Amino acid sequence: MATLYERPRTPGREDLTGGRNPMSPPTGAHLPPEPGPESSVGDVIGEIAQDLTGLVRDEINLAKAELKEEAAKAGKAGGMLAGAGYAGHLLVLFVSLTVMFAFAHVVDIAWAALIVTALWAAVAAVLYTVGRKRLRDVNLKPERTVETLKEDAAWARHPTN
Repeated sequence: MATLYERPRTPGREDLTGGRNPMSPPTGAHLPPEPGPESSVGDVIGEIAQDLTGLVRDEINLAKAELKEEAAKAGKAGGMLAGAGYAGHLLVLFVSLTVMFAFAHVVDIAWAALIVTALWAAVAAVLYTVGRKRLRDVNLKPERTVETLKEDAAWARHPTN
């Protein structure tokens, strides 16, 4: 029967903790003596508490390592999305220039530029109007939470009601 310190390593866990199994005792730590007939209940409870503390500490370290790894992935993905946004901005700019130069074959280039500018002004106005209307509908006060907090406070003042 395997003890707490002899658990097999979970695949991938050693990568997150610098090659150390979080279930193994810290380097340089001594293992508590095996409980024998002369061990008191207090000694056994103390050993269990010490083992539990070590286990919780190792799990917290593992969670930190996992979160750090996931944050790095999220940062890289965010950078790629920012690059995609910039590329999309350039796409809109060059499509606008293309439309402007296409209009330049029909009308003077100054009028073509003015037409494209007017189109973008109309798009901006529509987006502004819709966004402003939706922003007015936003209520940042968490109504249900405030209501339940009031109920909890009332119950705390008069728990028998």
